[in-house]
Amino acid sequence: MIPMLIFSALLTGAPVGAQESDPAEARKSEEQAMAVMMRMADYLSQAQRFSVTADTGFDAVQEFGQKVEFGELRQMILSRPAGLRVDATKRDGSKSQFIFNGKELALYFAKENVYATEARPGTVDQAIDHFINDLDMRLPLAEMLSSKLSQVLSDKVREAAYVEKSFIAGIPCDHVSFRGDEADLQLWVAQGAKPLPQRLVITYTRIDGRPQFWAQFSNWNLAPEVPNSLFVFKPPAGAAKIVFAPKEMLQPGGNVTKEGN
Repeated sequence: MIPMLIFSALLTGAPVGAQESDPAEARKSEEQAMAVMMRMADYLSQAQRFSVTADTGFDAVQEFGQKVEFGELRQMILSRPAGLRVDATKRDGSKSQFIFNGKELALYFAKENVYATEARPGTVDQAIDHFINDLDMRLPLAEMLSSKLSQVLSDKVREAAYVEKSFIAGIPCDHVSFRGDEADLQLWVAQGAKPLPQRLVITYTRIDGRPQFWAQFSNWNLAPEVPNSLFVFKPPAGAAKIVFAPKEMLQPGGNVTKEGN
């Protein structure tokens, strides 16, 4: 399964590790974990721009139960309110590109050498919502880019547990966990003045085989150079233009249609 969003599967439920014998200790653990998460969410959602590299992986559960892992490297650059660029490279070497500049969104697949563009005035939040919900396209880690991340989390997460202090790539982190009706989530958030996520793991508990999605973050930059040209899509030579198909017009198994069809 390829996850569309990070936290969309989280519902209320008993958190991992919260079954403490001492209710007071359980409450303390929950409060500590929620404080870590909300501090991270506030920090990210208030950042006017940032760039980050995400090394991601996800399980594909086979018919006979074996898990096969696939993944991709995603380089994301955000400039609020209306600039977003995501360059992705799958492990097989195929590349794709998503660009939004407040006026137009564009998607390009290098292996097929095809692209689609659509006039879409508005903000990054509005563009992501349209891309995922109206066009039925995937954009992993999309909720990390939302200016409403704090609200999203506070609405969906009710219980949590603080696991431990740990290190991710040498960075001291707070490791917190959450359990929901459909998914478990673990987060490792950097300690200190910049509470940036360093790693996340989602386990889909309602799906056979309990597949996981994970992301390891690196190269955080809260003040990247973001010239306007960075968010302008220029079709490569010989690329064929296709059109997005709104969700209600999609045929089974498809999400883009050749222009004119």
